[in-house]
Amino acid sequence: MGNPFDGAITLIGGGSWGTALSVLLAGKGLRVRLWVHDPRLARKMAAERENTVYLPGVTLPPQITICSALSPALADSRIALFVVPSRHLRDVAQQAGGVIPPECRVLSASKGMEVGTHRRMSQVLEEELGDRRPLAVLSGPSFAKEVARGFPAAVVVAAGEPEAAQGLQQMLSTPCFRVYTSNDVVGVELGGALKNVIALATGISDGLGFGQNARSALITRGLAEISRLGAFLGANPLTFLGLAGVGDLVLTCTGDLSRNRQVGLQLSRGYKLTEIISGMQMIAEGVTTVKAVLALAQQSNVELPICTKVYQVLYEDKDPRQAVNELMGRTLKEEF
Repeated sequence: MGNPFDGAITLIGGGSWGTALSVLLAGKGLRVRLWVHDPRLARKMAAERENTVYLPGVTLPPQITICSALSPALADSRIALFVVPSRHLRDVAQQAGGVIPPECRVLSASKGMEVGTHRRMSQVLEEELGDRRPLAVLSGPSFAKEVARGFPAAVVVAAGEPEAAQGLQQMLSTPCFRVYTSNDVVGVELGGALKNVIALATGISDGLGFGQNARSALITRGLAEISRLGAFLGANPLTFLGLAGVGDLVLTCTGDLSRNRQVGLQLSRGYKLTEIISGMQMIAEGVTTVKAVLALAQQSNVELPICTKVYQVLYEDKDPRQAVNELMGRTLKEEF
């Protein structure tokens, strides 16, 4: 494919994470295009050099070109980095499929699963862009605000081809952003998707005042659920002990910048999901991912008790305290 840095790098998705990654790459002197769905926001960002909606306070370097049309955004691109919410990814990929250059490498930084099909994000991209196109995924503990400000972070990029993962590792790495490689696309994606569901649970627990013992138990048993489903789907169990597994899980379950944790906190205070979502500017991926995860688990006959209780609180109006009581009252068993 040649040198992946010869052409432009296109980030598809102008939310907080897409904007942060564009700032990171522009800081390396790379030619970056950032596609923003809303033309009004795109014009505002281009004029003010700031994403005041999703990442306020961070200056957009001049190397970033803001686009609101996919054709110019993807023209001569060597790498297309999709950072689109899971529920919009298929529609955007369908639009991109007609204009993306044949030699363009695709990297997914979207975390979630598609409701209805239970597909991982790379599977959605494969279906819409063609399964012959080299695909990779990026995940790990990385709040956008901190990455954009140059705080130290470590993540993992996974691809079926080692050379592809290594090339993206070189492109993304900076003195403050350390990138590891993996060949476990399934495990890296599942870790990034399911941790959001567990973060909803820890937010509920924290909001109810159940303390740090309960939070630690939820994180640990949540990791067990992620690993159980991952093993069934062919992931490497070691992946869930790394950055895309326990690393991202701990961050999302404990960090104040976690949108999913914040949703859980508000649920514990008696707010309904519709109220919470209507007041949010950004998307908490766990809210929709839990639907796809449970449907997939039921098909696979994999037990996910924490995810099940989160779903019941979100969509069946189960009282959060009752959900916790039911988790604690389950049949006693061995840990492993």
